[in-house]
Amino acid sequence: MNESYIRNVIEAALLAAGTPLPLAELVRLFAEPARPSHEELRAALASLAGEYAGRGIELMETAGGYRIQVRRELAAEISRLWPERTTRYSRALLETLALIAYRQPVTRAEIEAVRGVAVNPNIIRTVIERNWVRVVGHRDVPGHPELLGTTREFLDYFGLKSLDELPPLAEIKALTEVNLALGLDGEEAAAPAPGADDALAEDASGEDSIEDDELSAEPGPSHELVAAPPDLDG
Repeated sequence: MNESYIRNVIEAALLAAGTPLPLAELVRLFAEPARPSHEELRAALASLAGEYAGRGIELMETAGGYRIQVRRELAAEISRLWPERTTRYSRALLETLALIAYRQPVTRAEIEAVRGVAVNPNIIRTVIERNWVRVVGHRDVPGHPELLGTTREFLDYFGLKSLDELPPLAEIKALTEVNLALGLDGEEAAAPAPGADDALAEDASGEDSIEDDELSAEPGPSHELVAAPPDLDG
């Protein structure tokens, strides 16, 4: 079985699937006993990635496997194909998601202590409904509050193979100034991204609005976590 055929099958499968495909599933695309080895598949994937270099699409490996996607730098232009599908997320939601990602497992009360404002229940419901966050346990304190952690779908959406690939503090682009004061040893929260609003949107009850502040979230994994992370030792 030549590499060109293997590459073509992989390319067609990734375009048809619409979701990341792990290596084990790619192997099953080929009939026995002529199935390529994992090494042959990886070589074909590397060749395919090389073909896409400098083009509008790229081959990405995430926690869920391999996928073909629009290059991140072109996401804003391509999103205009589906203006009605553009999802808007508040800064409050993205900061909450970032805190869960960097501090997990973490309780809602701990998120509120960091952000200094109550977390709108809609925020937690949204990230759970999108399968970015799940309940991973309960803190052994009175009330046994839920512990929140990220999912494989979170990694896939943001184009990560593992949590180790989360950007370090120095590279985070914050949408708003957030004083995280969690033992960062003098590190400062990142400055707001250009064009970001000056303040968090909050409703009259003091809870964060999930609708007012906007960040385009379609298409694909063209997004960045937007709150400077606390230390990872928790």
